[in-house]
Amino acid sequence: MKNETKKKVSQKSRGEVYITRERCKGCGICIKFCPSGVLAFSEDFNSKGFHTPIAVKPEDCTGCNLCSLYCPDFAIFAVRGKKSK
Repeated sequence: MKNETKKKVSQKSRGEVYITRERCKGCGICIKFCPSGVLAFSEDFNSKGFHTPIAVKPEDCTGCNLCSLYCPDFAIFAVRGKKSK
């Protein structure tokens, strides 16, 4: 199933956020606690019928990983990386 694969969202930022859509229940905690405002709800649904988060401003991701720390379903994580040119 292609929706269950982890998807790299950004390559040109200080951080990269990865979302596993099929694990997400659309609670919005990651969106609320993202200090950089990177995330928002998608208009699409996963197979469970939930709106999942997407990175609307991936270039602003710092890789702080707060999204992962607050996610009750382990559906999202971020990593810090060097900014590519």
